[in-house]
Amino acid sequence: MNYNEPLLWEKGEGLTTGYSFPKESVPQTESNSRHLRDNFFLPSFSEPVVARHFTRLSTWNYGVDTDIYPLGSCTMKYNPKIHERIAQLKGFSDSHPLQDDNYSQGALEILYKTGEYLKEITGMDDVTLQPAAGAHGELVSMLMFKKYFKEREENRTTVLIPDSAHGTNPASATMCGFKVKVVPINSDGYLMPEVVEKYMDESVAGIMITNPGTLGLFEPYIKEICDIVHSKGGLVYGDGANLNPLLGQIKVGDCGIDAMHINLHKTFSTPHGGGGPGAGPVCVKKLLSDYLPSPGVKFNGTNYYMDYNNPKSIGRVHGFNGNFSVVLKACSFILSQGAEGLKKISEVAVLNANYVRVKLSEFYHIPYSADSMHEVLFTDKYQKKIGISTLDIAKGLIDRGIHPPTIYFPLVVSDAFLLEPTENESLKSLEHLIDIFIDIAKEAEYNSQKLKDAPTKSVINRVDETLAARHPVLKGEILGRD
Repeated sequence: MNYNEPLLWEKGEGLTTGYSFPKESVPQTESNSRHLRDNFFLPSFSEPVVARHFTRLSTWNYGVDTDIYPLGSCTMKYNPKIHERIAQLKGFSDSHPLQDDNYSQGALEILYKTGEYLKEITGMDDVTLQPAAGAHGELVSMLMFKKYFKEREENRTTVLIPDSAHGTNPASATMCGFKVKVVPINSDGYLMPEVVEKYMDESVAGIMITNPGTLGLFEPYIKEICDIVHSKGGLVYGDGANLNPLLGQIKVGDCGIDAMHINLHKTFSTPHGGGGPGAGPVCVKKLLSDYLPSPGVKFNGTNYYMDYNNPKSIGRVHGFNGNFSVVLKACSFILSQGAEGLKKISEVAVLNANYVRVKLSEFYHIPYSADSMHEVLFTDKYQKKIGISTLDIAKGLIDRGIHPPTIYFPLVVSDAFLLEPTENESLKSLEHLIDIFIDIAKEAEYNSQKLKDAPTKSVINRVDETLAARHPVLKGEILGRD
């Protein structure tokens, strides 16, 4: 049942209250009167009303515990509940980052060993666990690139970014003072070595590559591209948001990557969405180790400790030791899977995406002929001929109880939608998703108006998105409802 639940200050009960405060012990004066509780406001409701309000709102939520969550480029995995149990163990949940290292050996061991696992998985030499998410990891990598060239007294001002890269890459480079130069991909969706060579010179600090890219394709010339960049003195950053299909298959360090962030909340299955929490550790080759954020966790053979002795570091980029509980959950995931389990994850993720690709190829346009990796890219080219858009398809999914995939991204493909089932989905789950997409394709032909009106079964029906963007209504009490 979908409740048409208003905001709390729209409910207007105002007769009972579910909270109370002790009497004030501070006498009221002219100087402190504005801080006293006479000016403190909360909507006034009884506890049952508040409990029912938030429970009803929870029925609007969609997540991996509800059904398949096929957001391309996001790797929305199911999060095993044992992770939460482990994070709630009192030895972890009651620890404090200001405790002396001697009293934090368990937590420091988790941080250190997780870093070691990530180095082994990626084939890199060093790691920082401080970054809070993927884009933060990008920023940290670009700051290290900046300091690396400053130490070498090289005035490198530009970063190359393929037009199939993740959208945050240009922002991260720009925030570090670099100019961005976009490198085009070819008609097959690949970044070609000869094109990179044409753009690469001594003014270029390096290149930011997402591999597999946002088209869902593996870059087959990654080693040659890295060699070209290195031959001109540049560095290579690897965006690790799409690491999932590479687990146990290749080590990115062997390809020539100098720095790469890893989305622990994606590849290693810790809850994300709604702005966090996340973790974006950065793994680097030895030439960048001196510039890693400080402090880092070290082991002297007896004790784990926080090492602040890093004079060339770019400095601290996160409070304390990063998002510890996310790192802890990722560590639990890695240990529970083991080397063979991680390899199986990548194989099943790729298999699932290509199964969906083949099954839907008759009904939706696929812009690139190569097999997909972990995600598959479609467009609305077939449906557009009868007046149905990618947005209409997404709204039709909502009416069928499925969260839409990523739409109108990547930008290099018109009217795209990007679908990533992950390895969690069974054959039955995939068939369910495929049947829904086929049903939408057929409805586009025999009842297109129904799709244009969708969603009709959700709490809020189709809205004028242009109007909402240009004239947002932010005060809840004047929101209109059907």
